[in-house]
Amino acid sequence: MTQRDVVFPAGRQALYERNRYSPAIRSNGFLFVSGQVGSKADGSPEADLETQVRTAFNNLNAILAAAGSSFDDVVDVTVFIVDPQSTFERIWSVVVSEFWGSAPHPTVTAVGVTWLYGFDFEIKVIAKLPDAT
Repeated sequence: MTQRDVVFPAGRQALYERNRYSPAIRSNGFLFVSGQVGSKADGSPEADLETQVRTAFNNLNAILAAAGSSFDDVVDVTVFIVDPQSTFERIWSVVVSEFWGSAPHPTVTAVGVTWLYGFDFEIKVIAKLPDAT
């Protein structure tokens, strides 16, 4: 098997090692980022929904930056939302106004789920690495 090219954001490697997964893997010009939640440095959830969404994006952006990338390079997004019927508008108002950027936007799939290990929102992405042709 080929050695995985793992990307770790600054200061959170122990959290990923404890939970036994890679935050992101570089492969064939793409960056595949694991689902990011609104977790504090110790892995516990932020208290309110909007803070969870902001923290999830900040965690995501730290991984993208560690790979020499940014959200502008993201081509595909999957979000997981607990109780999307009552939370989607609150989540999307934060996403669009603070993080989404201008068009053209990445593709997006939103999935309603019943459980996210104590979190209400998770985002995973695939990004085209800037130096890949």
